[in-house]
Amino acid sequence: MSNLEWPSENSARGFIDGPDGALEVDIELPKDAPRGFVVVAHPHPQQGGTKDNKVVYMTARGAREAGFATLRFNFRATGNSEGSYDEGRGEQDDLRAVQDWAAAASGLAAGGLAGFSFGSAVALRVAAADGAPGLLTIGLPAAYFDGALPRPDCDWLALFGDADDVIDVDASIAAVKRLEPAVDVQIMQGAGHFLHGRLSDLRKRVETFWAGR
Repeated sequence: MSNLEWPSENSARGFIDGPDGALEVDIELPKDAPRGFVVVAHPHPQQGGTKDNKVVYMTARGAREAGFATLRFNFRATGNSEGSYDEGRGEQDDLRAVQDWAAAASGLAAGGLAGFSFGSAVALRVAAADGAPGLLTIGLPAAYFDGALPRPDCDWLALFGDADDVIDVDASIAAVKRLEPAVDVQIMQGAGHFLHGRLSDLRKRVETFWAGR
């Protein structure tokens, strides 16, 4: 069902072949020639998370403003993507499929991975298993991991809102802070899980992180 081609300007949307059926993907380019590409993973597909989530969109926008092409995609069984939900296991392969397709279609280098909530856990697992040039997580739920979190060998920015009432934010922050080498943990004071009213702040932090890659 793959019908997506890498755009020559602006943006494109369509489908690529995924491991459990077609995956719905949006590509957006920066104003100037891309430095590379960043793939952004969305929150829990069974709790309303999609590639069009505002935090996901603003995370991608921040990466574009730092000069990267961005890919937002729907995990299997989400939106118009095919397949069946796989509790975060097969979703890692979905992320890999998007990243591999982007590298082949664009000829650009991978800039890194980003994710929000469920998507941040998927991105962390892939970065830890496969390696990544950079990792950005937002609202990472440490409860999704048994034991200590993995520590990918890359620069990692972990953003949390200290008023997050969806995850156990204190436990998640503590779990990330225990890691070595130290992760850049940034706390957005007074921000909830979905960062309502704080999206511009998010975008600036994201842009600063990717601009330094």
